[in-house]
Amino acid sequence: MCYFISDRLLPRRALLAMLAVMALMPQLALADLMLYPTRVVLERNQRTAQVDLINNGNEPATYRISLVNQRMGEDGQFLAVDTASLPGELFANDMVQFSPRQVTLQPGTSQTVRVMVRKPADLAGGEYRSHLHFEKMPEARGATSIEAGKDKQIGIVLTALVGASIPVIVRHEVAPASVSLSHLELVKNGAAPMLALQFDRTGNSSVYGDLAVVFTPQGGAEQAIGRAAGIAVYNPNPLRRAKMMLQLAPGVVLARGALRVTYRERPEAGGALLAEGMLALP
Repeated sequence: MCYFISDRLLPRRALLAMLAVMALMPQLALADLMLYPTRVVLERNQRTAQVDLINNGNEPATYRISLVNQRMGEDGQFLAVDTASLPGELFANDMVQFSPRQVTLQPGTSQTVRVMVRKPADLAGGEYRSHLHFEKMPEARGATSIEAGKDKQIGIVLTALVGASIPVIVRHEVAPASVSLSHLELVKNGAAPMLALQFDRTGNSSVYGDLAVVFTPQGGAEQAIGRAAGIAVYNPNPLRRAKMMLQLAPGVVLARGALRVTYRERPEAGGALLAEGMLALP
């Protein structure tokens, strides 16, 4: 099996055009590291995919790429694990290959990472997931170094490292998952109000979409007050709890009305409504 590796030096005009297109699509940008897409889903007869890694910083950078297994907790946080131990938990690391494993990029250049899946003939039905991890390597002097200044005093220089992970999902004979929203609650402890809610998922595949909140006062028109893009509930998690900060226009008071919360597929997936919830406000 062969891989084709692309190392592209982008002219400034081409890079700006590429970034403009990517601005309209889901991506992951962390400091000087930019990734597109933010998730890879391989299903049916699809065997290959690619991820674009861009050095959006001002200095050369070396990135090490690896495949790791992570478990999502009920609060959406990830925990690194070695093996699957929960009922229905399936990892994809044994069937996913990728190339390259390390790359050095000059500022404004990109690297295409090729991802390929080999499904065993006897693969059981289900959704398998691992994460492609991109880690920025420290400079030669190290992430932490000790230097002496002109006054002979010793100081410690810290270099922040950048890392990001995106899911690689392999689906084999899965049925669409179902999701509902529950436990809606308005939280007003901080300076800005927040909406607490719970995603309840069933089935043997994950769900992924955008969350939107609108407020409709009694006798008034609805107002958009919150949005969060790219929210996932991964298999085998039956639920995920989340809090979302609400953005209110001046003079708006969340009372005597209702909040409507919608969870939809991302626009590029069709935008279908996945779940909806209502919260009456006295």
